[in-house]
Amino acid sequence: MEAAPIQSESFNLGFIGAGKMAESIARGVVQSGVLPPQRISTAINSNPHRGIAFQSLGVSLLPHNSDVVEHSDVVIFSVKPQVVKNVVLQLRPLLSKKKLLVSIAAGVKLKDLQEWAGHGRFIRVMPNTPSAVGEAASVMSLGGAATEEDGELVAKLFGSVGKIWRADEKLFDAITGLSGSGPAYVYLAIEALADGGVAAGLPRELALGLASQTVLGAASMAIKSGKHPGQLKDDVTSPGGTTIAGIHELEKSGFRGMLMNAVVAASKRSQELSNTPGIRAKELLKPRTLKDYSST
Repeated sequence: MEAAPIQSESFNLGFIGAGKMAESIARGVVQSGVLPPQRISTAINSNPHRGIAFQSLGVSLLPHNSDVVEHSDVVIFSVKPQVVKNVVLQLRPLLSKKKLLVSIAAGVKLKDLQEWAGHGRFIRVMPNTPSAVGEAASVMSLGGAATEEDGELVAKLFGSVGKIWRADEKLFDAITGLSGSGPAYVYLAIEALADGGVAAGLPRELALGLASQTVLGAASMAIKSGKHPGQLKDDVTSPGGTTIAGIHELEKSGFRGMLMNAVVAASKRSQELSNTPGIRAKELLKPRTLKDYSST
């Protein structure tokens, strides 16, 4: 069947996989008013606690993944990367071109997703973990048969949990190194800032609160002020003052270079895992073993 436009005012959304990322997206979609919960569904295959989380949002719980697909116009595959192939192949008879398919499975390329589904109306999205608090940095890439309208619809869905950009899929390894792995770098920086505060005499709770809020405030300034980060840094750096003394120490320790190297190293590792399926599967299976298709 030929692709038909998704009716934005009446479409149904389904999640194949009911893990925490799917929950975050569903919550954002409901709370932002993009969709009422009655038009969202998922299936719980093993963990009843996941069902409780979705029911609290008013989302419909259906018996099987096949029921979710049949009930949905837009289907988001939010399963673990090592099982997405089997899941898509099992559901392939139901995945007509009338349905817009979306994958958030890390490292799984569009060419494979399209081959397994039997058509190219697929969009790959890479969100990151701050989607849990509505501050995701997501990137999407459109498959061969996905339309501009499809892209706009997906942007609206994922825009409910943060910001979303569009990029060529060939950039996804670099995106993994920056926004995918980036939250961990920032958590490390927050921890280090707090430790510095403790070393300088602050109580731990106060130091951690100040460090976290300082990072949040600085990020907000970088986004909202329209100024280059270098200019913002200069604005707070007085001649012979405390800030330039601290920056001097960071520069002596190669702070910028370390962050740049972290992004490049993570990007290279993402490329290695994407291009070597055996290594990727082994890596993704750690530290947990495969139990079901419901979590991500």
